[in-house]
Formats: sequence, C-alpha cells, structure tokens
Amino acid sequence: MTDDAVHRTAAHVAHDGGAGAEPGGADELDAAPHAAPLDVAVDRQIEAILMIADEPQSLVSLAAAVGAPVPVVRQAVERLVADFDGLVGTVRRGFELREVGGGWRFYVRADLDAVVEQFVEAERPARLSQAALETLAVVAYKQPITRSQIASIRAVNVDGVVRTLVARGLIEESFTDAETGAINYVTSDLLLQQLGINSLDELPLISPLLEDGAGGFEQNEGIPDGRT
Repeated sequence: MTDDAVHRTAAHVAHDGGAGAEPGGADELDAAPHAAPLDVAVDRQIEAILMIADEPQSLVSLAAAVGAPVPVVRQAVERLVADFDGLVGTVRRGFELREVGGGWRFYVRADLDAVVEQFVEAERPARLSQAALETLAVVAYKQPITRSQIASIRAVNVDGVVRTLVARGLIEESFTDAETGAINYVTSDLLLQQLGINSLDELPLISPLLEDGAGGFEQNEGIPDGRT
C-alpha cells in the first residue's frame, strides 16, 4: 500500500470513528443525543407552591403556576404522593398530599392528629388579637364564608388570622366550593360554648352597631341584622 493510500485510509477511519471503534467511546458519546433527564424542577416547584397554599390547588392551576402541561404536572403530583408516602424507598412523612375538592393540599396524617393538637394547644395565645376578633365576627355573621370574602370585607389579608382561628378551634372548614375550590368556613360549637349561647340566633343584632345598618355587609341585602 502506498503512502497516499495509507493516509487516505487513516483519514477515513478518523472521520467515521473506525469500524473497530470501541462502543460507547468518547466519539460515540459526543455524537449520541443526550437523553432528557427527569425534570425534578417541576416536582420541587409544585411542592413549594403546595407548601404555602391554604386551599386545594387543581392540576390546571398548578400547571399554570409552573408553566408545564397538565399531564406533566399530574405525573409530578403522583411522584410527590409516592415520595411522601414512603413508597419509593423514602421515609413516610408526617404529612400527606391529599386530593380534596378537585385539588391537592398538604394535610397532617390522621395518626398524628393528637400530637399536633397538643402542640397547638400549648402554643396558642391566651387572648385573641383585635384582628382575630374582627375576623371571627365576620365569620359568625356571614357564614359560610370563604377566606377571600373575609378579606374583601376587612380589606386586609386574613390568611394568618384564619389559620389562628382554625387552630384555636373557633372556626372550622365546612365545605369546598366545587367550582372554585375555595374553602368555606363556619363557626364551631366551641365558639358557642365560649360565648355562653346555644345557637347563632342568640348573637346580638349587627345593624345597631353600624352607622348605616349595612356597611360591610352589603352581600346580605334584605337581611337587616346581617346574619344568614
């Protein structure tokens, strides 16, 4: 074989990787398309959103929040459920991701309710703040009512106050709106006990306490005392 032939053969081998090139070699790896890795970023984003959400979040709302298709979000939620339940070699968490009212939300596991209740009882303050009292009054006279409706009446964010009232057992979740996923709150029997009354009918009329007899309770037109 002439020198020119040798050079041409060597150039051909270098160009094509060589018939005897080792499978999986550097040249082959560089040429092969990279497999798309599992997008765990979506899982973490959904986890973060659900961690601060006070109401169940639908797959559609989660998909809009993270900018991913609904099927991708559904798979991510399924992975999170399996992760928190300890089904994929992980440790079973003290909370669970549960589907309620057409949406997803974190809940304390039922077998840990007692320890959480004990903690809340020990941490709860002796007296309610003015904001909590005002919010409690709105719930008492307007129930069932959602958090956004309470905020509209009080013109302030009430998320923290509502959580406080729920933790103290003075209000409780009644039902979840099928269309919006919003949780409706009502007062509890504990509130009646604290007030020393038998029913909400014994609450004082609200009209005499308002300058025009209706301010703040426009939603209840035709109900003079503001009670439902």
